[in-house]
Amino acid sequence: MKLAESAGITLATQSFGRPSDPAILLVMGATTSMLGWPDEFCADLAKREFFVIRFDHRDTGESTTVPPGQAAYSVEDMAGDVIAVMDAYSLVRAHLAGMSLGGMISQMVALLDPERLASLTLLASEPLGWDGPPLPHLEPAFLEHFASLGALDWSDRDAVIRFLLRSEELCAGSAHALDVQRHRSRIEAVLARTTSPASMFNHGAVTAREDWIGRFREIACPVLVLHGQDDPILPIENGKALAAGITGAELIVIPGLGHELPLPVLPLIANRMATHVQRSER
Repeated sequence: MKLAESAGITLATQSFGRPSDPAILLVMGATTSMLGWPDEFCADLAKREFFVIRFDHRDTGESTTVPPGQAAYSVEDMAGDVIAVMDAYSLVRAHLAGMSLGGMISQMVALLDPERLASLTLLASEPLGWDGPPLPHLEPAFLEHFASLGALDWSDRDAVIRFLLRSEELCAGSAHALDVQRHRSRIEAVLARTTSPASMFNHGAVTAREDWIGRFREIACPVLVLHGQDDPILPIENGKALAAGITGAELIVIPGLGHELPLPVLPLIANRMATHVQRSER
């Protein structure tokens, strides 16, 4: 475990593989710590001769956490966190893989510090600064679920686990049955790594500070877009718009996949990402 410093914020990080191999920095989505990237996925990429790094976003895991409702940072600040993690590992350049909000953060990094990026992989993401007709987002079931967040008793561990497990259920697609025990174990590990689990939802209030309208179209590094056909958070139209707006981007639609990283699909994602990174290295 290595700690990175970003403008007064401490970020917990973890690496897999050899530092001499090409680096892949994994950027998870909103409310999610580094544990959102499964151990098996990170180990698989490391076996393919990549140096893999994952980290806890601020307000998650063992990174700096402020009380619920007291976050005053922007998405741009979270993009700065990515660069801080790279600096902590003395990485001049890295391949970024961002999921959901992590995909938006990664797009910002590609525009703010293009010389630091070798390639982008964007999973279950949306275009940064979308400038076309409205794209679909959260399904009604999610809105209903999150409407109950204010009444959640965070001191009731079982209630918190049920709430977070329901979130996982709503994210699932049709191709793979939800592994309830696996998700429960991960949720328990998430709760064990933070003193304020409610603070993860500070991400729900984070907004961009600058005007990014249309800027995703300026991304010039090699881009791979991976998107689940059944994504209920950022439906497939988001992935298609993202890939269509970036010159040379490759789109891979995964049938039956939701807004998730289920165990059976991890080898496919790792293989596609490895191929993309290797091609970019050449």
